[in-house]
Amino acid sequence: MRLGGGLDRLRAILLLMLLCGLGSFANTAHAGYAAIVVDGSTGQVLQQVNADQRDYPASLTKMMTLYLTFQGLKSGKLRLDQPMPVSAWAAGKSPTKLGLRAGQTISVQDGILGMITKSANDAATVMAEGIGGNESRFAEMMNAQAALLGMSDTHFANASGLPDPNNTSTAHDLVKLAMALYRDFPQYAHFFATQEFVFRGHIVRGHNHLMYRYPGMDGLKTGFTDASGFNLASTAVRDGHRLFAVVLGSRTAAVRDKLMAHLLDDGFEGRQTPPILVAEAAGVRPGSRAARILEAISPIQTAEADTVPASQRRPAARQAHHGKRILASRSCSRHHRIACRAANRTHRARHASPRLAARHTQVKRPVVVASRRDTNG
Repeated sequence: MRLGGGLDRLRAILLLMLLCGLGSFANTAHAGYAAIVVDGSTGQVLQQVNADQRDYPASLTKMMTLYLTFQGLKSGKLRLDQPMPVSAWAAGKSPTKLGLRAGQTISVQDGILGMITKSANDAATVMAEGIGGNESRFAEMMNAQAALLGMSDTHFANASGLPDPNNTSTAHDLVKLAMALYRDFPQYAHFFATQEFVFRGHIVRGHNHLMYRYPGMDGLKTGFTDASGFNLASTAVRDGHRLFAVVLGSRTAAVRDKLMAHLLDDGFEGRQTPPILVAEAAGVRPGSRAARILEAISPIQTAEADTVPASQRRPAARQAHHGKRILASRSCSRHHRIACRAANRTHRARHASPRLAARHTQVKRPVVVASRRDTNG
């Protein structure tokens, strides 16, 4: 099938290269990497890399738990000061958590703050049971709401994001959820800017360290498990202009935060972030053949041809120049073959490392058990 236009051909080739390098399948979640930046006013996608690839959201899952909690508050079914009972199931959740014990209660407000700051898995489960009766029923409610929000590539299996092969989403879907939280519940959006709160005489400090130092950032949520890598959903305002962004699969929290800051800076300035920076944040080695190919094609791995106003688009002559450089003669198929071989070598090398294997293996196990490192923070 012939694609209309050189830019479409380039996009198709890049997609094939990325899929080949990651060894992915369309409906299979895996520990990949992705990023997306969206204009909060228009919904325009300013930048995206692997944005529709299914990955593990980790604690970004709690954004939907918070959505349903805010929904209950808005409808009057919940009150901020309402005590919620703590079950043995909730108390037994893996860290991170507030350390709730079975038989205790926690207020809805403290549950919200616990989820946002410390990413507390026990607090998320308390809210799930209080709203849905049990966590399984609540997961059904989460999926129903995801469908209403147009999150077509998402399936939630629990309220916290603790490891489960059926708990999957995409950067594109998660940024839709982040935007919906601010759009549908502006009266509760201030909770996402909470850096710390006092819970039973102790100060609980947040995990979202980038928010403390990035000007204008007032949310949203961090996430981590061994399988997902380090994830982050963020929103920031500059000169009255709000952006939303999601990063998935970074190798460390520091690298993730640096990439997010770069993406937001470029978004506010109207620049494109080279996709190689997103790949490097996930562990693609600088200077490798796969990295060099990504650098060569990075000018076209954006959404600008479809969504950016004509006044901001690259001149047609310059687009044609890039297309000629990359597509001249038989270079398309040659680049594809090189990228596949190089990326597969990188993929095999990663699997040789026990520490990274869990983050780069397709889901084939029927059950995922939280490890000691699965803090889901």
